[in-house]
Amino acid sequence: MAGIAENIVRIRESLPAGVRLVAVSKFHPVSSIQEAYDAGQRLFGESRVQELLQKTGQLPADIEWHFIGHLQSNKVKMIVPFVSLIHSIDSPRLLVEVDKAGARAGRVIDCLLQIHIAAEETKFGFTVEECEAFLADGEWRRYDAVRICGVMGMATFTDDESRIRTEFDTLKRFFDRAKAAYFADKDFFREISMGMSDDWPLAVSAGSTMVRVGSHIFGNRVY
Repeated sequence: MAGIAENIVRIRESLPAGVRLVAVSKFHPVSSIQEAYDAGQRLFGESRVQELLQKTGQLPADIEWHFIGHLQSNKVKMIVPFVSLIHSIDSPRLLVEVDKAGARAGRVIDCLLQIHIAAEETKFGFTVEECEAFLADGEWRRYDAVRICGVMGMATFTDDESRIRTEFDTLKRFFDRAKAAYFADKDFFREISMGMSDDWPLAVSAGSTMVRVGSHIFGNRVY
């Protein structure tokens, strides 16, 4: 069975230029993250605030921590001082909280808008229509401590590749419309975070710039 370092190398070699790998380290111990780091990985994704806080102090300072899970407003202030990218902005209220916390911390926080593209109701995110209305409203332009860098979405958990491909295409088309309408002159609006362990090749073919891979790097969850 391949080890963490071998998995990192294999996936990286499969990714085209311009697509970055986020190693999803949630539920895996510090020792496994260190092994991935030693193999050259620097982007790691966590989805629970307390777990992320426990890990940051035990690992190298140059890791880029991405928050990829549902983020509660009352926990925003805990991660804003160090997080590199928040993938999961799923409401206008949450963006306001990140802006407030970023201003207090003296940082501009890079964020992605999470779009609900899957059939499962359990997934979070704006609907396409809600996000279009949010962007058209323009209130977000007043926020100085956040920077909207793109979009994130999760496909339905299914073996139906045509459904997955359709959902990824939906996210890519939304990104293209948002880019043209609101961010045409903003080079930083360039990220499409889609694709996980079981579907990232489909996501890359649909235009993903960032894939979030956990079990295919670290194996099954440890805790």
